[in-house]
Amino acid sequence: MISKKYIFLLSMTLLLSKEIQAEKVDSIETQVKEKPKVKIGGALRFNYNLSDWKKEQVKRGGDFGYELFRLNAEASYKNLELNAEYRIYDRDLGGGMLRNGWIGYHINPKHGLQLGLTQVPFGITNYNSNCWFLSINYYLGLEEDHDMGLRYNYNSDKFDINVAFFKNAEELSFGDNSDAANNRYSYDVGSIDLGNGVKIRNKEVNQGNIKFVYKHHKTNIFHQIGASVKVGGLYNLDTRKTGGSYAAAVHYEMNVKRFALKSQIITYQYNPKSPNEENKDIIALTAYDAPYFIASKANTYTLGLSYTFPFDKKILQSIKVYNDFGYMQKFNKKFDNSIMNVSGAMITTGPIYTFVDFAFGKNHPWLGAEWTNAFSNGATKDPWGFRFNINVGYYF
Repeated sequence: MISKKYIFLLSMTLLLSKEIQAEKVDSIETQVKEKPKVKIGGALRFNYNLSDWKKEQVKRGGDFGYELFRLNAEASYKNLELNAEYRIYDRDLGGGMLRNGWIGYHINPKHGLQLGLTQVPFGITNYNSNCWFLSINYYLGLEEDHDMGLRYNYNSDKFDINVAFFKNAEELSFGDNSDAANNRYSYDVGSIDLGNGVKIRNKEVNQGNIKFVYKHHKTNIFHQIGASVKVGGLYNLDTRKTGGSYAAAVHYEMNVKRFALKSQIITYQYNPKSPNEENKDIIALTAYDAPYFIASKANTYTLGLSYTFPFDKKILQSIKVYNDFGYMQKFNKKFDNSIMNVSGAMITTGPIYTFVDFAFGKNHPWLGAEWTNAFSNGATKDPWGFRFNINVGYYF
């Protein structure tokens, strides 16, 4: 007969083995849960455009070709995350460039940090526009801007708060006195060569941003009102002195079922410490390998309206029609103001998004014959520029 002592020891051994086995299962489940997650996506886009100021292009009925290929990478592990997007445009637009790339940390569901090339929290984000062209603010470095720094985010049901410090714009050359690189996605202050050895050369440094948004939800209605401020330095590569810049914005958004409204007012000012002979009323911006001048002081006014028609079809999901208007009011009264208006539609067919845009502009480098000075002193004698554009992209 087995003694009570042996029965007790056997029972304890079985109990301990079950606990050890349970701990192993919990450990394995924890390891599985903590496995890093990675998601790869991207897009391939083609573009057709017909620009009325390009006479030879009009004769041949416009041009159709490759626009970009992009890769997106998203990853997460515990409270850490990564987000990056690399774009390859055609060589005339600068070729390859990093749109954004940052490492994030979730402090808790409402608080988070982003370090790296992250979006500047200013104005309506992600986009103050509906069309493929974006709004006039994009071409002034005030929409879809991404810079190098640290960003703090607070998000709740009623409030969004963003605070950020950017050491500089995306820096591709670490030379002692090197110009800002021209092959970039976001428009930033840079250098421009006027010939005969004359250059205007500045860089963005040490910029601080604060953005506050209040959100209000009702049945089928969403309201959002926000204010943004950014203040930073401008380092002049010739005088070796640092000037300053600032911008402020207020915006309002509304969504009522399938109707949407985006409105915004911005004021900005650049004050570089440039050589005395340089014109302080202009400053150079650069992107897509082609810098140009803008007025150093101006206000912008934008208004975007859209309506989405849903379709319960296997191929066609929706058509969003829109009109995006933008006006640039320059402080220098001798300068001609700039205008941009885009009417069009975005057609969604599964993973394919097609933008059909009718764009009009005056004193706008992308919508007229004048490039370098369109956003600065302008070109009064130039007529309105018109561009018909179709962009087709497969997103995966």
